[in-house]
Amino acid sequence: MNSRERILGRVRRALADGPADETPVSRDYLREHGRRSAEQTVDLLAENLADYRAIVHRCADGELAELITRLLAERGSRTVLVPPGLPPHWLGASDAAQVDDRAASTAHELDRVDSVVTGCAVAIAETGTLVLDGSPDQGRRRITLVPDHHICVVRVPGQVVSSVPQGLERLDPARPLTWISGPSATSDIELDRVEGVHGPRTLEVILVDEG
Repeated sequence: MNSRERILGRVRRALADGPADETPVSRDYLREHGRRSAEQTVDLLAENLADYRAIVHRCADGELAELITRLLAERGSRTVLVPPGLPPHWLGASDAAQVDDRAASTAHELDRVDSVVTGCAVAIAETGTLVLDGSPDQGRRRITLVPDHHICVVRVPGQVVSSVPQGLERLDPARPLTWISGPSATSDIELDRVEGVHGPRTLEVILVDEG
């Protein structure tokens, strides 16, 4: 008898005294913690994003291109990575050289890019989480993990939900999902926080009012 068989034997013996017709216990989890208006949900998202040290901006749709241009200029970005389906007018006023999202790009090439601009699939207010699903305005997963500066555009209130269950209802589990809660960060055994280990050190989120 090997170790696996011995362990399974102990499990069977431990379960032998239990009632055979025991019904599994189910729990009714809340789909949302509290009731909020659309405006309150967006405010909660902004608060939790900032709590995770993301930099949050708000603007009207007509101000988006100007804001992105200003953020790239303040960052000193000379190159910006562009997903294939990003609306062209978002970067229409920027002087930064646009780098296409290509399958042939190496990690070293991506690391030399100053910034990346993407949309998102859904934003979850209760957890301050952005979810990207590889859609054309978001590009390949790696383009948001290698460059050091990520600008993510969220359309509000249409792309914002209160809770994780509500977010999951909008997502396709077959797609490559990237869940982002603030800039990349980790800490050592002494709890010294280090940012940028497995993703961008700076995450800027633009909440665009759809009007």
